[in-house]
Amino acid sequence: MIRAHYRRLFLATCLLASPAFAATDTAPTVSPLPARKPVVVSGTVPDEATRQAILDRTRELYGRDNVVDQLGVGQVSTPVNWSDYVQKLLSADLKQISGGQFAVDGNNVSLRGNVGSEATRQQLVSDMATRLNPSWQVKNGLRVAAGDQQLLDQALANRIIEFDTGSTRIAPAGTAILDEMASALLKMGGRNIDIIGHTDNQGSATSNQALSEGRAAAVRQYLIQKGIEANSMRATGVGAQSPVALNTTAEGRARNRRIEFRAR
Repeated sequence: MIRAHYRRLFLATCLLASPAFAATDTAPTVSPLPARKPVVVSGTVPDEATRQAILDRTRELYGRDNVVDQLGVGQVSTPVNWSDYVQKLLSADLKQISGGQFAVDGNNVSLRGNVGSEATRQQLVSDMATRLNPSWQVKNGLRVAAGDQQLLDQALANRIIEFDTGSTRIAPAGTAILDEMASALLKMGGRNIDIIGHTDNQGSATSNQALSEGRAAAVRQYLIQKGIEANSMRATGVGAQSPVALNTTAEGRARNRRIEFRAR
C-alpha cells in the first residue's frame, strides 16, 4: 500500500521488546513483542547504506544473534533526512515496549504495545517526539500491561469454567463465563493471551495432559467463534502439575480442574 510516495518500514520485536524490521509499501514501522524470540528485520529501504545502518543499529540494540535479516533495497521515496530520523527512533527505549508495533508512515509515527506504567507510556512518546522536527507527529497507542491481566482476572472472578465429566465439551455454565471473557478480550484490543488448561490428579498423567490440552483448545475455539482473533490466543495444557488446592478433597479437586488466562 503506497501513501504519499513513501514506504512503510515495520520493526517487529521480540525479547522483552526487541524489534524486527518489516517494511511494506508505505513508510517505517516497528513492532515490540515478547521475550526470547528472534528480531526479524524485513521490508524495503531506498539504498544499501540505509539498509546496513538499520541492521547495524538493530543488532547493536538486540544482539547480532537475535536479528534475522530480511531487509531489502528498492526504488522507494522517503521524506528528507528519513534515514537519520529512523536511526534516532531506533533507541534503547523501544526495549520497554512489548507485544505491539511502532510504525512510521511518511512523517507520522505511531506506537502500540504494552509498557509497565503510565509514566513510561507517556515518557516514551515525549522522548521520541523530542528527537524529531515539528513536521513529524507521534501517536501514542501504548497501554499499561498490568491493566490487561487485571481485566482478565476480574472477568474470570475466581470462577471455574465447567466441562462435561471427562470431556472437552464446555458446560452451559462455562460458556456463560466465556461470554464475559470474550467481552473483556475485545476491550484489550488484540492483546496476546495464553489459555492454560489444568486437571486434578485423578487418572493417569498422560490422560490428564491430553484432557487439559483439549479443554484449553476448546476454550480457544469458543472464543474465536465470539470474535477474538485466533492468532492472539495460545492454548496449552499442563495436566495436574500446577494444583491450587489439595487433591485429597472433592472441593480441592474441583478447584484444580480449571482454565487460566494470562496476558503476555
